[in-house]
Amino acid sequence: MTQNSQLSYKGVWIGLTIIVLWFALLVFNIRYEVNYASIWTYILILLQAHLYTGLFITAHDAMHRTVLPQNLKVNHFVGKICAFLFMFNDYSKLYPKHHEHHRHAGTEHDPDFHKGNENFWVWFFNFAKEYVTLWQMIAATITLNVLRFVFPLENLLLFWIVPSLLSTLQLFYFGTYLPHHGHHEEGNSHRARSQKRNHLLAFFSCYFFGYHYEHHDSPWTPWWALWKKKAAYDKTLDHIKVHK
Repeated sequence: MTQNSQLSYKGVWIGLTIIVLWFALLVFNIRYEVNYASIWTYILILLQAHLYTGLFITAHDAMHRTVLPQNLKVNHFVGKICAFLFMFNDYSKLYPKHHEHHRHAGTEHDPDFHKGNENFWVWFFNFAKEYVTLWQMIAATITLNVLRFVFPLENLLLFWIVPSLLSTLQLFYFGTYLPHHGHHEEGNSHRARSQKRNHLLAFFSCYFFGYHYEHHDSPWTPWWALWKKKAAYDKTLDHIKVHK
């Protein structure tokens, strides 16, 4: 196996690992004896939310054909599974809207952009309207009411519903609001910015999605390699500053 083929398979193995970890933790959590006095309850909620974010980031990478580039059927299948597990998102609906976002980032034609009001909650509400469908809400409600006959409702709400909402806020804040709000420097064709270089923080905050300028500049780079793009970009900027 060549180095290139090893790299191309890395994305699908990382994606499958996230799916397995999300499912395994969810199975553990819905059987967990909830104790609001224990910090572990809140840690488990946050871990589940982090893995929800991983599901979406994997679906997002599939939209850019970086999960399994040499087999697009498998690539998109993994994307569909990840989107579906994230509270019944429809990959076929997300796919065209995301590419519209890349073509028209930060403009009136960008489905992710604010509708004239940059207030966080107003923007988030408009953002949610673009993607959340009636079918999703019906599917989630039916599934919740079926599962409650098998598992405690409290656990389902705390570890299945709440983490998906937290993850949605996380993705919006780090992947849309922070990178695209406000004024951008002249010549910034992506109308995007990145968080400061801190790879540990960038991973835990949103799987390096906060390195958003680098993502728009190199959308074929998978999430797990964005830190390299950020390091290279910052090194180039430092070099330019030194030689001015």
